[in-house]
Amino acid sequence: LYIFFSVFNRKTGEPPLINGWIPYLGKALIFRKDAFKFLLDQQKKLGDIFTVHIAGRYITFIMDPFQYVYVIRNSKQLEFHEFADKMASKTFDYPALSKGKFPDLKENLHRIYQYLQGKPLDIISDHMMKNLQDIFEWKCSQATDWETEKMYKFCCSVMFEASFVTLYGRVPAADGHKVISEIRDKFIKFDASFPYLAANIPIELLGATKKVRKELIHHFLLQNMTKWLGGSKVVQARQDIFEKYELLGDYDKAAHHFAFLWASVGNTIPATFWAMYYLLRHPEALAAVRDEIDHLLQSTGQKRGPTDNIHLTREQLDNLVYLESALNESLRMCSSSMNIRISQEDFVLKLEGNQEVGLRKGDWIALYPQILHMDPEVYEDPEEYKFNRYIENGKKKTTFYKGGRKLKYFLMPFGSGISMCPGRFLAMNEMKMFLFLLLARFDVELVENKAVRLDNSRMGLGILLPDVDIAFRYKLRS
Repeated sequence: LYIFFSVFNRKTGEPPLINGWIPYLGKALIFRKDAFKFLLDQQKKLGDIFTVHIAGRYITFIMDPFQYVYVIRNSKQLEFHEFADKMASKTFDYPALSKGKFPDLKENLHRIYQYLQGKPLDIISDHMMKNLQDIFEWKCSQATDWETEKMYKFCCSVMFEASFVTLYGRVPAADGHKVISEIRDKFIKFDASFPYLAANIPIELLGATKKVRKELIHHFLLQNMTKWLGGSKVVQARQDIFEKYELLGDYDKAAHHFAFLWASVGNTIPATFWAMYYLLRHPEALAAVRDEIDHLLQSTGQKRGPTDNIHLTREQLDNLVYLESALNESLRMCSSSMNIRISQEDFVLKLEGNQEVGLRKGDWIALYPQILHMDPEVYEDPEEYKFNRYIENGKKKTTFYKGGRKLKYFLMPFGSGISMCPGRFLAMNEMKMFLFLLLARFDVELVENKAVRLDNSRMGLGILLPDVDIAFRYKLRS
């Protein structure tokens, strides 16, 4: 019997259950409409731990950020990889890694993320910086006076091409820009359907998405990729691993490469947009970040002309505290990822303060960091953009409190623990370099004075997209 709104305990130690009145769907529709508001409402009624029935799943939400650590460190009983593998294999059309046909493939691919850390990160970041400069220079050659463009489209065009060339190499054709922009246009079409695929809606119900996905995957077939010049070590290492698995077909390998592209730009593009949008909306922030950029260029004797090559070390990038704070602040405001774990057995999760949560095998447990990011106890006036929120006495601020207690986790745009994005360091570098070059070389200003809001259709899936695009203009700085 489904009751319109029922809250009851299932077994001793299990949290209250919010069921909903529609068989199978439960609270899926209201959750999808505005997960943030729904979860806050339930927290007020039921406290910091409750279970919601959403589309056949029982998801237990832990709302207290001081309890996050107990979920994150219980990686043996609370697993993530199998869930991620199932979702990705369905979304990107390759066989699931956990089926036993591909022994150690998951572990081997995971090891490759060493190419996105330490010294290899410096190398790939240098390539990204060079590629961004080439693209900006190409745009400059067309921008003798004010050029007006739509901001999201601009960020998408620059970041997609720079990331593509950095990871997979240059398309040697004379119309290389055109080829990549054709791939980008297909990518945008596929990306629009991503929330539906992630929600397990069959691709056959999503119009041309299946055809577009197939075309995108074909771009990454070996005979096409071998023509691209100067790809990254991380992609080469992935290719080498795939070659060792005879049961992995050519199409499957290509699908893996396409999935890696999506993972590289799917969230970075909207995050770059929001960082740029908020800076342009707040002149004080724009002036402080630009001043910091100009100061670094002057102190290192570098010029910022359209053809001058700018080089930044990792240390220099890290020391741009205003740029990093402004970027972190926009990430705080636009990220909406749900950190999911799946209980591998019936067990009791022990939490702080002698609290216990009874979980059944197959139950989902979820953290929803957007609640933390918008908590007025942690962040004063959380709806306001404060570019210097992550700075204290001229240095990076890393201590935040709730109820007088220091938080271990206060900003979580890249997930947590075993599900943390392995490319987060490269993503941060890419966004910083984009903003650095944009502000060093161009005067930029908004043309339209309209508010851009978050589009909630991706709640729980990463960085939210803007609900509309907005016009801005740019010209070379004198």
